[in-house]
Amino acid sequence: MTDKSERGAQSPGLPCGSAASSGLSRRRWIEAAFGGALALPLAGCQADTERPRGRDGWFVPGEPFPVRRVNRERFEPTLRPTIVANVTGQEPGSILIDTAGRHLYLSRSRDQALRYGIAVGTSGYAWKGSATVGRMARWPAWYPTDEMRRDAPGIPARIPPGDDNPLGARALYLYRNGRDTLYRIHGTSEPWTIGTQASSGCIRMFNEDVIALYDQVHVGMKVVVP
Repeated sequence: MTDKSERGAQSPGLPCGSAASSGLSRRRWIEAAFGGALALPLAGCQADTERPRGRDGWFVPGEPFPVRRVNRERFEPTLRPTIVANVTGQEPGSILIDTAGRHLYLSRSRDQALRYGIAVGTSGYAWKGSATVGRMARWPAWYPTDEMRRDAPGIPARIPPGDDNPLGARALYLYRNGRDTLYRIHGTSEPWTIGTQASSGCIRMFNEDVIALYDQVHVGMKVVVP
């Protein structure tokens, strides 16, 4: 279920780039999101906790690019993967996106769902409706839109797969009536945005979470954004 075409993995015009910027440097944000020494005023921040012992424990194994585990203590507890009662009203084997609550629900049975924290589109970029997973890709390339390249002169026409790619480690391509909606569920190189309105319409997840979700999803799975 892996896309082998990089250009197919990111159609030109896709509204998945960052719709928000910060005056803080990328390094400082990364230190906060991943449990570095510098504490920043993120929503729900708590005191730093002991890191996993051993360098290998900081990274998701088996990936071609480094996926450093997020320090969950820096984020709201509700953004952690959690098994919850299935209140989605959806059949098992489907996904519901709660944009207001910043959660993605994977229905596992009529009684049980797996909940993940997400980032959603900013005002004016929100998408609603139903779709299906039309394609899936591991470490896709990203092609900025013409508008993004106008706003940020010098940005490359293609961002190759890697830990700085805005689509992150995995991407699920949402289709409706056999046509690409240009909306995605994907990982992110900006983990600090999870729990916020940050994207240009797509659904972002922590890379380690989208890797786990990817292994539970199949082409044709229903996705609902009420």
